[in-house]
Amino acid sequence: MNKIDDYQKRAHVFAQYFHKGTGPEWSYPVLGLTEEAGEVAGKFAKIIRDQNGEMNIKNIIDIKKELGDVCWMVSEIATLLDLKMSDVLYTNIEKLQSRVDRGVIHGSGDNR
Repeated sequence: MNKIDDYQKRAHVFAQYFHKGTGPEWSYPVLGLTEEAGEVAGKFAKIIRDQNGEMNIKNIIDIKKELGDVCWMVSEIATLLDLKMSDVLYTNIEKLQSRVDRGVIHGSGDNR
């Protein structure tokens, strides 16, 4: 088992939302992902607003924590879909390399 998949397995231990009965089991991490991504963006927005865009070590530490929360949500979604995080990440690399190879790394659209 590699470190990425080990993280996924260890992180899943902290999932405590299954007993809620409020919809599909994946609804919490999917909605949580948007919340956590917003918190990352919010950290940057406040750096722009309050610090004239100047980053400091405390900002970096705070952003690191929020990025960890984003990773946990992504890992949970992958777990619930029976996907290994290593496969998710390496599939992304393959997709990006294919776009470079075909000269379509710039642009928009999922299937370019």
